[in-house]
Amino acid sequence: MEPSKQKLIHTFGALADLGQEIAGTGDFTEMVRTSMHLLLGTLALRRGAVVECSGDGSLRCVALWGLSDQSLSGFDLSDTEKQAFLSCKAVEALVKNTETKNGFLNRYHDKLSENGIELVLPMIVRGEVTGLILLGGKASGEEFSNEDFETIRAMVRHIGVGIHTHRLLEQVEQRAEENRRLYEEMRKTYRDTIRAFAAAIDIKDKYTQGHSERVGKYSEIIAQEMGWSEEEVEGIQIAGYLHDVGKLIVDRNIINAPYNIDAKLSNELNRHPSAGYEILAPIKHPYADIPLTAKYHHERIDGRGYPDGLKDEQIPIGAKIVSLADSFDAMTTDRPYRRRRSFEDVVRDLRESSGKQFDGKVVAAFAKALLKEVNGETKERRITKMLGKGYLDGDHVATLLTDLITDLSHEKAQKAQN
Repeated sequence: MEPSKQKLIHTFGALADLGQEIAGTGDFTEMVRTSMHLLLGTLALRRGAVVECSGDGSLRCVALWGLSDQSLSGFDLSDTEKQAFLSCKAVEALVKNTETKNGFLNRYHDKLSENGIELVLPMIVRGEVTGLILLGGKASGEEFSNEDFETIRAMVRHIGVGIHTHRLLEQVEQRAEENRRLYEEMRKTYRDTIRAFAAAIDIKDKYTQGHSERVGKYSEIIAQEMGWSEEEVEGIQIAGYLHDVGKLIVDRNIINAPYNIDAKLSNELNRHPSAGYEILAPIKHPYADIPLTAKYHHERIDGRGYPDGLKDEQIPIGAKIVSLADSFDAMTTDRPYRRRRSFEDVVRDLRESSGKQFDGKVVAAFAKALLKEVNGETKERRITKMLGKGYLDGDHVATLLTDLITDLSHEKAQKAQN
């Protein structure tokens, strides 16, 4: 085979290898190093370096061979010098050409010569200088031929595109990270605003301050135990915070009555779920079911709830969760007309009300979350903190919860058989 043809095949092979390396999704620095080695190996060059140019003109060595980092330190590229490279007809600049008008070569002529650099080529992509490639002479001592220059130019363009693409990807990733942080900040602001609003709702009822926040946290715990996604869990937590928003339209004296209110006042109080829906429905929430959860959190599985008397499957699962969380907090906190109930009474009520007032699956999930805390299976004792010290103490507590979960499991199995 003729030497020229063999060289041409070798060059095309190197370009193919270089293209594959640049197109890969591997480590950026390794890509540049491999690309430079392909370039040096193709022409049997003694030394070389790939230098990346930042927006302010500072130069950073990405890969080098036969040179030291110190030998290339202190380089920079001014805007005028960038423009000179962009407007120059020849894309390479020979260091030994003392008549060159290239400002960069004039400034660093001695330093480049001392380090054996004979050729400087800008990597130009889309009208921008992304960096420079510095090359030493051939190991054979021969001068660069026109074919050599063509090969070098082609490979330099490939490397320049690789660096440019990497920059674009970095910018995309940076913007994505900034957007993610902004989104998280917005979510936090939204949650904090909702919590503050929930606290404002509870202030109207001097006996149940903190109720809405506790309902939100209980709802969150239940949803997590049921295997909901992070976004769904956050949604039900927000719904729990806002479930009593309709009480804002109820007379304070009715809410704070230190006795069981009569039917007329009870009807007035029972308006709050529908009022909550009317308040929340026009608002564009990140979580779609929040207004319906507020409206239906007093519905019952047996259809004896309000405001619409829905039954079982007609009630959204979110409303079922908040209903249990709401009732559990009511049973385990002091009210003006009664003291909070013992844990034994609460478990007994949950068992008797499953399938009537509460969804059995929801009750079982909450009981499992409680049991995990009692048995020390969870690091965060969130429910225990809300209930207060001593409320869940005693070996009998775990037994009560285990029996409740077992009963609900048997009941579910029987339903499935029927």
